[in-house]
Amino acid sequence: MGSLLSSLGIECGGKEQEKERVVRANDREYNLSYKYANNEIRTSKYNIITFLPLNLLEQLQRIANAYFIALLCLQLIPEISSLSWFTTVVPLLLVLLMTAVKDGSDDVNRHKSDRQVNNRKVEVLVNGQLKSEKWRNVRVGDIIRLENNQFVTADLLLLSSSEPLNLVYIETAELDGETNLKVKQALTVTGELGDDIQKLAAFKGEVCCEPPNNRLDKFQGNLTVKGETLSLDNDKILLRGCTLRNTEWCFGLVVFGGPDTKLMQNCGKNRFKRTSIDYLMNVLVLCGSGRARRARPSLPSSPDGGYNPAFSAFLTFWSYVIILNTVVPISLYVSVEIIRLGNSYYIDWDRKMYHAASNTPAQARTTTLNEELGQIKYIFSDKTGTLTQNIMTFNKCSINGKSYGDVVDFSGRRIEITEKTPKVDFSWNRLADPKFSFHDKSLVEAVRQGSKEAQAFFRLLALCHTVMPEELSDGGLNYQAQSPDEGALVTAARNFGFVFRSRTPESITVVELDQVTTYELLAILDFNNVRKRMSVIVRCPEGKLTLYCKGADTIIYERLHPSCSKLMKVTTEHLNEYAGEGLRTLALAYKDLDEDYFKSWRERHYEASTAMDSREEKLDAIYEEIEKDLMLLGSSAVEDKLQDGVPQTIEQLAKADIKIWVLTGDKQETAENIGYSCNMLRDEMKEIFIVAGNTTEEVAEELRAARKKMKPDSSDEPPLHKSGILGKKTEVVEDETVEGEYGLVINGHSLAYGLQKDLQLELLRTACMCTAVICCRVTPLQKAQVVELVKKHKKAVTLAIGDGANDVSMIKAAHIGVGISGQEGMQAVLSSDYSFAQFRYLQRLLLVHGRWSYIRMCKFLCYFFYKNFTFTFVHFWYGFFCGFSAQTVYDEWFITLYNLVYTALPILGLALFDQDVDHRWSFQYPQLYQPGQLNLYFSKRTFVRCVLHSGYSSLILFFIPYAAIHDTVRDDGKDIADYQSFALLAQTCLLVAVNMQIGLDTYYWTAVNQFFLWGSMSVYFAVSFTMYSNGMYLIFTSSFPFIGVARNSLNQPNVWLTILLTSILCVLPVLAYRFLYMQLRPTINDKVRYKVRQEKAPPADTPYRFLPRRISKRRSGYAFSHSRGYGDLVTSGRFLQRPIKSRPALFSRSNTSGSPVAEDSPQIFRTITEEPIA
Repeated sequence: MGSLLSSLGIECGGKEQEKERVVRANDREYNLSYKYANNEIRTSKYNIITFLPLNLLEQLQRIANAYFIALLCLQLIPEISSLSWFTTVVPLLLVLLMTAVKDGSDDVNRHKSDRQVNNRKVEVLVNGQLKSEKWRNVRVGDIIRLENNQFVTADLLLLSSSEPLNLVYIETAELDGETNLKVKQALTVTGELGDDIQKLAAFKGEVCCEPPNNRLDKFQGNLTVKGETLSLDNDKILLRGCTLRNTEWCFGLVVFGGPDTKLMQNCGKNRFKRTSIDYLMNVLVLCGSGRARRARPSLPSSPDGGYNPAFSAFLTFWSYVIILNTVVPISLYVSVEIIRLGNSYYIDWDRKMYHAASNTPAQARTTTLNEELGQIKYIFSDKTGTLTQNIMTFNKCSINGKSYGDVVDFSGRRIEITEKTPKVDFSWNRLADPKFSFHDKSLVEAVRQGSKEAQAFFRLLALCHTVMPEELSDGGLNYQAQSPDEGALVTAARNFGFVFRSRTPESITVVELDQVTTYELLAILDFNNVRKRMSVIVRCPEGKLTLYCKGADTIIYERLHPSCSKLMKVTTEHLNEYAGEGLRTLALAYKDLDEDYFKSWRERHYEASTAMDSREEKLDAIYEEIEKDLMLLGSSAVEDKLQDGVPQTIEQLAKADIKIWVLTGDKQETAENIGYSCNMLRDEMKEIFIVAGNTTEEVAEELRAARKKMKPDSSDEPPLHKSGILGKKTEVVEDETVEGEYGLVINGHSLAYGLQKDLQLELLRTACMCTAVICCRVTPLQKAQVVELVKKHKKAVTLAIGDGANDVSMIKAAHIGVGISGQEGMQAVLSSDYSFAQFRYLQRLLLVHGRWSYIRMCKFLCYFFYKNFTFTFVHFWYGFFCGFSAQTVYDEWFITLYNLVYTALPILGLALFDQDVDHRWSFQYPQLYQPGQLNLYFSKRTFVRCVLHSGYSSLILFFIPYAAIHDTVRDDGKDIADYQSFALLAQTCLLVAVNMQIGLDTYYWTAVNQFFLWGSMSVYFAVSFTMYSNGMYLIFTSSFPFIGVARNSLNQPNVWLTILLTSILCVLPVLAYRFLYMQLRPTINDKVRYKVRQEKAPPADTPYRFLPRRISKRRSGYAFSHSRGYGDLVTSGRFLQRPIKSRPALFSRSNTSGSPVAEDSPQIFRTITEEPIA
């Protein structure tokens, strides 16, 4: 039975928690005994068999649908129903059908996506042979072969590869949005298997590792081979979703498949998201139905009719429940779905959110959350690929006290650099990167005219790095950099004439201004987080020894020679300018070494590198010894290129009182840099707090100290109040105001303590007091936990935006999830509610589409409840005159068509086309967004006002027509004071009054609005004259009893006078109230609309402003994002021992008689070894 339910897509019980995973290579029978998941993924919700029952079950969970089905059952009982069953069943079926079609369409797309992925092909080792299999047929324990540019099939243990040292290069765009390559390395014992199929088929290794989890950056396990146990970490694992790059082939052992892979584990659970208005509507449905039940009269009846009084009262009660159901009719939900669908199409069709470069339009992937876009209070954003393009560009530099990179006019004033600004011509350099752009021609002139300082600057950039060059088939070069920072600097040196051409473990070849020069690489003093610098020691062909060093300016300045003090002062001014523009800076220095000193230092270094005790400390001391008395060359400034319009977008959203939190996996310095670049963090802030505690107590103290500094009188206990509806009460942390602006930066390890139960409210209080919050080094799980914390304890709507698989859990956790689509992969987009190509489109999504959708929906609901409560209250007043017999005051056909035809189109026209101000004024005044955050336009208080307004209108609409027609005769003396004439007059007055009300509510009149409004009135009169005609009565006598009423009543002047009087009395209080309120307490909306009327022309579209130059003393500690120890791979003896491809020589060597490379090997500081585990 369980397998049957599983095949139908229904889970039949909890799966036993897996504590550890044991996998044997090439042993399917053994691995199948553990019942591990296969490699098939399933993101769809239904299949052919389960669609109808599951979808109906989901729809019946909505209170409204269940309520109307119960009402339908009552209408099928003739004894209590005074209305025909079709008045409910037709609109109910329409709602269920529309929702089912929409859900089915969405699920069909999910099935197509799943099928496309599951049917991809990969080579699997089966019975000693490589066979092409579909991904869905791959099992845990299989050995598979991947080729260059191929997606990784499952989570694999890397066994061997075509590259030296068993390295592979992978791109993780689908996982984290980063396009720079990352390096993975197999164990030596498995690397020896190579691509020998027989050896691989005979491999019987056993992996014992952690159970499936969503930690992308961690892996713990052991591999047992021939009795030897070796440790496994994340560097030896290839994750599903990665792409193999620059690697001819590799073999891997499947450890996790399908839903157990880290990619799918990060997808989280699909959540049914509903707006706050949906929840409120459920409450109002209950209130409306309760009000109908409370309206039950106590009806004394005679038992002569066969019923006792109690039973008669019981039947009358349910009759009134049916009659008064029009308080919340099913057409409300039909209209809501149509409005949401229409506003979703506006997003899809918006050309201003279309990205031409990638041919990517904006897309509303859900139709149920549009109005929630107008209520966002907190935005949680990823950094890489979301705020930034993950592209580093060499922007500026300072060389020997002169700054390069700015463009000035003839008077020396700085000119803004645009796309039209002329670029430097690098055609003289045959090896220049055509994608590189620079605008300051004076730097090229300095290099080509022989400036020693400028040439030394770029020589340093060409030598001091760990970049690997790749020869392309067309003779060009491609740099494989572990971090895009290094790639940008080496590319800059390449374009300015110092081309890093090739490297071996003992040498670096550079083409310097068309001359090939080979430097002997003697040592690499690698980067780590404490040193914040890296150095290389090289010997030039002339035999001169030089140390080149680059790193954080504060670190380099401490090691400069005293003679550099004047140059250091000028360079510091330039660094302050670069940092003020959000650029990532480095200081560059060099030192000429004495041959004898270097030999003695090398011996001491060897002793330190082989020491058994305190090796790291001794090596650091040796490095410190040689890295002193450096000569300053200058500084570089690299731009972590933001997406277009990011600072302006963040500024606009901040004016709308939307708080933005950046949640990134990057290190603290990088995150802070981006914070300054996009104007989240500013020097003008009173203080930026850094929370980096390593214990619960330290984190608690840092958070408490920050809170006390922002608000000294704040209490230790958080200000809480209970909030919720339908019995779901939660503790909400109230907002606390502070003077000035503050920022908060918190590390991932500190955040883990802050998210603990006893500290999370303190973290939330402190963070919410700050203007900007940046969480760095956070895991995907922590991103989701931060979002959940704010959702739970702040009465606010949240939005999460990201572009990688590491953002999926955050996107699903937030009220609204937005995916950035483009070159970084589609994992986030597939899990999002809305998607577009650029972060800057977020302001249009919220300030224009979101605000309009919210206002339209609120106007729709207010008007809808007004017209239906007014309609229903007239029934109630009529009950006092009909003995509460459950007789309807209106014609039955009018009751059926009132919401479906007569009043449907005018309110749809308002809810689809109305605008309080156009999009340009919405950008001009972002403060217009704030009422939505406070939920001012539709709330319980607004609902009560609607009810009171409806009560007043219903009194006018019942008693004035009743009084006007009582004992009244026609012009010819015939009596017209009958029930049918009164019903016609009452329903006509009602329709005219509610249409006048919608006219008052409409701000933006279009031809469609006019057509809907006047057309609905015309249809009403046309239908009335038709249905009340002699012909309809003769054909359907029982269905159309109002014969001749329309023509006999509507030709009387007193009837039209009554209609006019009731309409004026209904709208007059509304006009008076709005006039006085606007004069005495005008809202921001009233003020802006008044300004719109005063202005003759709308404001122009706001261009992206050129940010003025500012000065900042804050700079990143180190610009690079690569990990520690990468220099060891560069200097390894077998690194890059790949077959050399033959190519025509581009340049002739200046010295062909002998090799300038010395026989001595470079120092290897941290070798890579695998130590057996006891």
